[in-house]
Amino acid sequence: MDLTPAAWQLWIVAALACGGLEIKLSGFGLVWFAVGALVSSLAAGLGLTFFLQLALFATVSIGLFAASRTLFKNVFMRNASHLKTGVEAMVGQEAVVMESIEGPHGGTVRINGELWTARSLSGAIPQGELVTVEQVEGLKLWVRRPSATLSVPEAEQKQEKV
Repeated sequence: MDLTPAAWQLWIVAALACGGLEIKLSGFGLVWFAVGALVSSLAAGLGLTFFLQLALFATVSIGLFAASRTLFKNVFMRNASHLKTGVEAMVGQEAVVMESIEGPHGGTVRINGELWTARSLSGAIPQGELVTVEQVEGLKLWVRRPSATLSVPEAEQKQEKV
């Protein structure tokens, strides 16, 4: 009785190992290698050479992996919006002025429970006022009063009245 495993049996073991790892890890990546191993076991059963089995395994596995990535991205994620996180998510949010913002050194604002150095785009802002974050520059926020409008400098206002 010959107990040496045939090539198709080794491919079946590889497919079962990849399938078991897929169940354990749930990353939806190893399932395609399990399918590739099953296809290679069929090729081994048909008597194809080891190099053809290996080429078939690589082609099927990588092809299915790439196709599924494209399919899931195009079909299931088509309407998904880009999720802003971290500093990118601060722009447009409101903050509370904790230390009045005036002069070139600015002040401090609290946003999402954190204190940040802030500079004003709309003049001096007293403590306790609500502001909107317009821009993030390193560790500094550029803020503006929500109702702030672009004001015309006094010199231009005087010229218009004359």
